[in-house]
Amino acid sequence: MPHRYFVIYKPFGILSQFSGEKDTLKELGDFPKEVYPVGRLDKDSEGLLLVTDDKALNNYLLHPSFGHKRTYLVQIEGVPTEEAIKRLEGGVEINVDGKLYRTKKALAQIIVEEPAIPDRNPPIRFRKSIPDSWIRLSLIEGKNRQVRKMTAAVGFPTLRLVRWSMEDLSIEGFEVGEISELGQEEIYKLLNVTERKIQNTKRSTEKISSPSSSVKKRR
Repeated sequence: MPHRYFVIYKPFGILSQFSGEKDTLKELGDFPKEVYPVGRLDKDSEGLLLVTDDKALNNYLLHPSFGHKRTYLVQIEGVPTEEAIKRLEGGVEINVDGKLYRTKKALAQIIVEEPAIPDRNPPIRFRKSIPDSWIRLSLIEGKNRQVRKMTAAVGFPTLRLVRWSMEDLSIEGFEVGEISELGQEEIYKLLNVTERKIQNTKRSTEKISSPSSSVKKRR
């Protein structure tokens, strides 16, 4: 049986999972029981979510050694300075699992005009005394709530977070909650994935899971 691939514009307030009684992906449509999300988007985040039963692709996309580009549209509180943008690009220290972690180099830029994306329901809460701005942030890693922690670290808290794309796979033209099923060839092309990369991931995973051959038995 061929693998199935579903591209979703996950709405705000929906969990990136099928289990549970409410606020789950089940509310968006009927999916085959074999599929599951690749990675996750927090409940208070929106945008691109890939759902599939392709375990090899899932392992590749989540493997830390093969970082793929994820691009986010981020509405922040305040007007970012050039220094803040440079800090985001160069790496900032955030808390990950109780330890300080320095993020990898990223791409960041200010979006002059508000991006043409669907409104959020419910809308964000504005503070009249403080302006807001949009930035585009591209990462090659995905720590827990990383984008929010990064913008906060440079002094500009995140108000709204939309994952726009993974490599060349994007939600351009999608409505909130929309689902599109694509074939393997198209998905792999848009994600810049080849069979060779998949095999390299398998070998890397096998090395980590197998016992070291250099350990000698004591006599």
